[in-house]
Amino acid sequence: MFDQHTKERISAEIDQAEAARASGNEGRARVLARRAAGIALRAHLNWLGLPATASAYDSLQWFRDNKSMDADLRQIADHLLTRVNEQYQLPIDVDLLAETRRFVAALNEMTGDIDDRAPR
Repeated sequence: MFDQHTKERISAEIDQAEAARASGNEGRARVLARRAAGIALRAHLNWLGLPATASAYDSLQWFRDNKSMDADLRQIADHLLTRVNEQYQLPIDVDLLAETRRFVAALNEMTGDIDDRAPR
């Protein structure tokens, strides 16, 4: 499970994403959803002892392209990386906030306590 600080940071990003969506700013909601997913992913990668970049975008790209990671989560990462079209809309029909919540929950579940890591 993520530590309390990580959970609070993720929650703050998702809350801001929901507020942006409610005010009609879907673009901002997508950015904030991506940031929340990036925070969760970096915490998970750190727990695994794998390198994580400061950039949510770069971390999500690495995760998406890593075939050893869960396929469903890799697809969510791909959706979070999808670029908008010329009308600033996603060319796919997905709810990135809902997908981000699933992504975060799955990584949180897979991330053990720091004391649970096997010695290296």
